[in-house]
Amino acid sequence: MISKSIERAQRKVEENNFGVRKRLLEYDDVMNAQREVIYKKRRHALFGERLSVDISNMLFDLGENIISENQANRDFEGMRLASLKSMGVEPPFDKEEFSSTQAEALNEKLFAKATAAYKEKTKRIGEKTMPVIHDVFERQKQYENIAIPITDGIKGMQVVVNLKKAVENGQREVSLSIEKSISLALIDESWKEHLRELDDLKQSVQNATYEQKDPLLIYKFESFQLFKNMIHRINRDVISFLMKANIPVQDGANVREAQRTKGIDRSKMKEERSDLLAQSHSNTQRQEVTQPIVAEKKVGRNEPCPCGSGKKYKNCHGKMMAEV
Repeated sequence: MISKSIERAQRKVEENNFGVRKRLLEYDDVMNAQREVIYKKRRHALFGERLSVDISNMLFDLGENIISENQANRDFEGMRLASLKSMGVEPPFDKEEFSSTQAEALNEKLFAKATAAYKEKTKRIGEKTMPVIHDVFERQKQYENIAIPITDGIKGMQVVVNLKKAVENGQREVSLSIEKSISLALIDESWKEHLRELDDLKQSVQNATYEQKDPLLIYKFESFQLFKNMIHRINRDVISFLMKANIPVQDGANVREAQRTKGIDRSKMKEERSDLLAQSHSNTQRQEVTQPIVAEKKVGRNEPCPCGSGKKYKNCHGKMMAEV
């Protein structure tokens, strides 16, 4: 009887553990499906083979979202500000056309203008960087790569460009390296944030059992919404950075002014240091002159009196002190 009871209890525990593992795998299946999509984007950004197609799709999808979100509310100014903020271009239509034309036709115009602006942007960056690349490649043969600083006015990063490929392929290699670095960095940043959101969601949906609902179904629905928001965020951040990307240039006048200011500050530091040294030296001299006061040793009553009379202290000067 005892053996049968133990066997049934052990089987019940194993069934519960199997159910828990199966449930965890079902949650992981949702994350794995999303991971495949993101890792596909990462491979394109890493190797650059289909990256230009992905960027065109990002640009088209971003314009479609901007127009559809604002056209429903007839908010032309909101659409215009979103276009300038995310795509860096003015919309190629006015308020009347925005209200009367279908979203697909408007997006085609916006996509064409943004694409032309992006090509002009990459051309200007290439014109700035190619002379420096040729100079480094010819004079400093020991270097294989060069780091180009790129900023959108807020964020900044170093883009590594292979010198040999840049000399052989020209400006296209520079623009491709910029696209790869920016896309890969922003995809990874958004994916890590999305994983944290999924962990929080997995914990919060467990409360659905109190409402007689399946936590897994709610998790699938909510995680899909989070995934769509992440894709939109990736498209917006990548396109915004690429459309605003530029090489930071430091003004020579500002550099000279900064150097002059630093020289003045350095002289003030020297004066303050000399004053501190002089003050420290005077304090040391005063400390050498001033000696600490040493208290006299107290004489016991039965000890010989310090006056040298040979009497005990209590019968000599000690007696006088007591009378006083």
